[in-house]
Amino acid sequence: MRLLSWNIHKGIGGRDRRYDLARVFDVLEAENADLVLLQEVDDGVQRSRFHDQPVLFLERLSLQDGRFQLNVALKHGGYGNLLLSRWPIAWHEHIDLRWQFKKPRGAQAAEIATPEGALLVVNWHLGLAEFERTWQAKRLFASADLQARAALPTIVAGDTNDWRNQLHKRCFLPEGFAHASAPPSRFRSFPAALPVGSLDKAFVRGDVDVRAARVVHGPQTRDASDHLPLILDFHLVAAEREVEAELHPRGQHR
Repeated sequence: MRLLSWNIHKGIGGRDRRYDLARVFDVLEAENADLVLLQEVDDGVQRSRFHDQPVLFLERLSLQDGRFQLNVALKHGGYGNLLLSRWPIAWHEHIDLRWQFKKPRGAQAAEIATPEGALLVVNWHLGLAEFERTWQAKRLFASADLQARAALPTIVAGDTNDWRNQLHKRCFLPEGFAHASAPPSRFRSFPAALPVGSLDKAFVRGDVDVRAARVVHGPQTRDASDHLPLILDFHLVAAEREVEAELHPRGQHR
């Protein structure tokens, strides 16, 4: 299975400042992810021609299910996070991560009915201040709905704005998560034209076997946004065990 996380910057190129959603579509179609976690997605905003981007993505990628979380309301429309899935979303919750009077932020939590079993996925976009991000991560873990699903294999991914790479040690490691996008030197994703910061991160817990993780480099991704996309290829361990048992029944010599 494949998960893609990407801050698309409303479809505005980081280098030419031009709105062109077709460039984002091209990258997403080429990577063909089963789970797509997008940040900074516009809905009804003038700068993006008043497009309903959540609907456009769902229709263009031919994925089965999707949920949009409006975080920042503007005079006309607004923007936020978008989660798309090839498989049904069995449960979904919006979690408000706004710290006092700072810019509104949010997380989407969803239980996905994948062919390999239930998977908990969180798509988020964190604040610019380190204390703010720490508070946001702790607020996420304190969610009663997430605590009730703590036994599920879990992936948390998105734009963390974590320049100093402190989030895993401070917040995720104590909660039993592994850092799937480490070391930072291999996962520089911002700015897209000449990436120096590993801001787009993924963390996994439970029966998630990450086979490969990478940042997507290339002319298309450098032009489409100011961030580069992050890819995880993974399986759920329980499903792998079932396949292994079918191939090698108990008592059968390999």
